[in-house]
Amino acid sequence: MYSLVSTAHFDRRVLKFTRAHPELKKPLAKVLKNLESNPFQPSLRLHPLSGELEGLHAVSVTYAYRITLTLRVTKKEIVLLDIGSHDEVYR
Repeated sequence: MYSLVSTAHFDRRVLKFTRAHPELKKPLAKVLKNLESNPFQPSLRLHPLSGELEGLHAVSVTYAYRITLTLRVTKKEIVLLDIGSHDEVYR
């Protein structure tokens, strides 16, 4: 099991995201649960980012929406950073 660590920015973004997309509350909850149990599941499509976001990773909530995160394998800790569309989280 991994522990999920939320940031204040992520908390604000999730609130805004779920208000705008109430139909994605269940898929989001499922992604977070899967991240906690095993972030390397193929269904999450975990991938490292490059460029200005090098060192971070992202997972898919849906094809259009992503969560960016920091993955600390040695501590079994996942720091949730942002959620939104591809363009919003990769800015």
